[in-house]
Amino acid sequence: MKARLFLAAAAGAVAFFPSPALAWGKTGHRVVAAIADTQLSGLARAYIREILGGAESLDEAANWPDEMRSNPEPFWQKTSTPWHYVTLNGIIYDHAPPQGDALEALNHYTATLRDPNASLSDKQTALRFIVHLVGDLHQPLHVGKCCDKGGNDVKVKWFGKDTNLHAVWDSQIVDEEQLSFTELAAKLGRHTSDADVIAWWDVNPRDWISESGEIRDGLYPPAPPKGAKGTKGAPAVPELSYGYVYKFTPVMERRLQQAGVRLAAYLNEIYAKPLATEPPR
Repeated sequence: MKARLFLAAAAGAVAFFPSPALAWGKTGHRVVAAIADTQLSGLARAYIREILGGAESLDEAANWPDEMRSNPEPFWQKTSTPWHYVTLNGIIYDHAPPQGDALEALNHYTATLRDPNASLSDKQTALRFIVHLVGDLHQPLHVGKCCDKGGNDVKVKWFGKDTNLHAVWDSQIVDEEQLSFTELAAKLGRHTSDADVIAWWDVNPRDWISESGEIRDGLYPPAPPKGAKGTKGAPAVPELSYGYVYKFTPVMERRLQQAGVRLAAYLNEIYAKPLATEPPR
């Protein structure tokens, strides 16, 4: 019943982000899951294997909520769209809008994993969403502000090609180094100290949201001078290239590291002790 009410409340709402807003892209989400996988407790790993089965890894599950947005069903085309981000002015999260948001979805799916009456299919959906949403909340432009749709409306050039600031942070800055997700996850794992893990081990999503909100505004490039013209006389837009990469790659990598650590912490917290019943079969 709670699930149906949650879906009904979200259905029919207008999202503030356009549907292509996919946090981190495929590489980033897989990196987050791969980092988390190295820090799972034995109990959490056992429950995850029971839910996903032996053929699906955590990093494979990470992009499923984005991949399913190609499904023409109304749930994927309309209802679930606002569940990939939150919107706030400043850095303190207040409450979800009527259509729901990423934090409300995270809470909903966490309850599903803990529900002894939930079906295996529901738990699979819940786990895949949780893996994805923890990554989303660490992408600073998925903690959007009014009213540029998380940077989707901020037009920029990335090494001379037209794009927008949101797309830069979803994929382009992550993929600039041209590492596979396993290579990038291994690199970031080597550069995550025990002290980092201790400092970042935080299961409160509101803290992650506030961190992203603090980072977000600093990612916006200066606007060109008023009246400046770009290619073919069009209004000039910020040109992002090596200088932006140099300045913000450490920020991007730190958020991926933190998301991986927090995902492990969050899943370990859910499975801190055996649940009331055996895992679903």
